[in-house]
Amino acid sequence: MKLKILSVIMALMVFAGCAFASPFSANAKTKRIPAGTKFSLELLTPVTSVSGRPGAQFSAILVNDQSEGNDVILPSGSLVRGTVSKIVEPQRMSKGAILYMDFDHVVTPNGRQLPLAFSIVGREDLTLDGGIQNGSGFLEAFRKTMKKSGDITKTAVNWGNETFEEPAGGYFRLITVPVCAIGGAIGSTGYFVYDTIADMIRKGEHVDLHTGEVLNVILENPVDVPVI
Repeated sequence: MKLKILSVIMALMVFAGCAFASPFSANAKTKRIPAGTKFSLELLTPVTSVSGRPGAQFSAILVNDQSEGNDVILPSGSLVRGTVSKIVEPQRMSKGAILYMDFDHVVTPNGRQLPLAFSIVGREDLTLDGGIQNGSGFLEAFRKTMKKSGDITKTAVNWGNETFEEPAGGYFRLITVPVCAIGGAIGSTGYFVYDTIADMIRKGEHVDLHTGEVLNVILENPVDVPVI
């Protein structure tokens, strides 16, 4: 009886070994994706610094096929998973939050999970160490305030010019345009002073990446992918 039980156990172990070994056969065909390869990823879940936390998971899919010759190495729609690695909260002087993202692995067409490392590229809001920041501080906010204050005067002058273009052959514009320019300048100055002080006091904005947003990334290290 003991011999029969031992024989059954041995048979099960051999069967299990064969089953698990088959996906990792030495004859499996693989293709290497070199470091520096560019990908586009579409977020399936929102990623935010507001309610997010280090360790929070997110997922995305490949937007385009990754191919070599006639072989599709990673088809569009392949799942990529990652985690939020770090969050820096917004600071005063209009310094925005910073969000750091780690990409952990991609799911291949045959269901295997391959570790990988991506770096986000091509965004104006990237920090030097690869984080996404919503506003770098007072100087950036100050430039936006200057532009908005200038737009106030420009809008007022355009209103005075366009509104009285037809009546009396446009002669009214000789009065309305200067008056609107003065009014716009006063409003612009008031806005500039108020918002400049506010820029020094207020905290910056949070980072919000929405579902469907596309991130451009590059592969940091080469990866060998089994192909079907």
